[in-house]
Amino acid sequence: MEPIFETIHTYIDGQHEAMLKLWEELVNTESGSRNLEGVAAVTDILRREMEATGMRTKVLPVDNAAGVLVGEWNWESDKAPLIFLGHMDTVFPDGTVAKNPFRVDEEGFAHGPGVLDMKPGLVIGLFAIRALAAAGWKERPIKCVFAGDEENLHMFSNAKQVLQQEAQGALAAFNFETGFLDDSFVVGRKGGGPVRLTVHGVSAHSGNAPEKGRSAILEAARKVVELEACNDLEAGRLLNCGKITGGIGENTIPDQCVVQIGLRFNTTAQKDELIAALEQAAANNTVADTWSELDTSRLMECMDTTPGVTALFEHLKQTALDCGYGPITSCRVGGLSDSGLTVSSGVPTVCGMGVKGEGNHTPTECAQVESLYSRCVLAACAAATLQDSFAG
Repeated sequence: MEPIFETIHTYIDGQHEAMLKLWEELVNTESGSRNLEGVAAVTDILRREMEATGMRTKVLPVDNAAGVLVGEWNWESDKAPLIFLGHMDTVFPDGTVAKNPFRVDEEGFAHGPGVLDMKPGLVIGLFAIRALAAAGWKERPIKCVFAGDEENLHMFSNAKQVLQQEAQGALAAFNFETGFLDDSFVVGRKGGGPVRLTVHGVSAHSGNAPEKGRSAILEAARKVVELEACNDLEAGRLLNCGKITGGIGENTIPDQCVVQIGLRFNTTAQKDELIAALEQAAANNTVADTWSELDTSRLMECMDTTPGVTALFEHLKQTALDCGYGPITSCRVGGLSDSGLTVSSGVPTVCGMGVKGEGNHTPTECAQVESLYSRCVLAACAAATLQDSFAG
């Protein structure tokens, strides 16, 4: 085992109590995506801990959501940084902590809102940096980029653009999202999210002057048939017209109809195909004098399994063996994450670096406490040995 690995092990072994205490503090600070004060409180806790570590911090404001916390360690280095990616918000409503506070059961699993997804991942990232500092390692900068509204896909904010801007020029990224009990790490994720298609027509009294009307609902119905034909479930391409609203009653030709559409895609190529189909449907109107608007701004990028992603995982896999963590595997999953943003920005990323557990987004969410420490060792060791030429 490399000497720096031994130093990292020794440091983390001495930080178990501090790591557990910070984990508890974060979980017991409620921070649902729309609880902006709660997310700000989590931001303040993490900023306190970052600055105590010697990191330079800033909170980047975003529209209609809590800000993005950025912490930079060893920023004086002129090398490309390694990104530690994460989010500070949860899916749980206010009042959940009172019913389900942080606690550890007799089997070594922690419970509480966000106890898995993904407050312990933030702890891992922070203490991995502290372990590297304790080892005297300063090979490159490490930049923590923690979002405040990931759980609702940044749908009310411009956080996606802020995150991509912060990732520009990075060597690689580790995303400390939920880890899996089988020690598989994520090298691919689906993309997707909500799309809104608004069809405009001309209203008219359906009894007195129906000839003057142009039905937005009729036009929308034809578009739905066209769009649903784009599905290829076996290939992982989904376009679901899930909700339609329009019109004011049966005695009026409807002048507007909104179609809410859910997209899922495995690759950027599939996304491009679906977007092209949506744009064609919006542009081609079969009912005279109708027109359409298309809003795809809330889509999340997929995490393509690029050669860079594969190379980064291979580095992690070898490190896991070399540092005593043990064998690991890779997987592709359906859930969305900000890893799609970094990979689409050209930054190789491995996701699922957080604690191991199960039950995300449910009252039974739980996390294996021991993995808080072992995953922190793995992250620090992988960062310590990452070379500029890791991708070949």
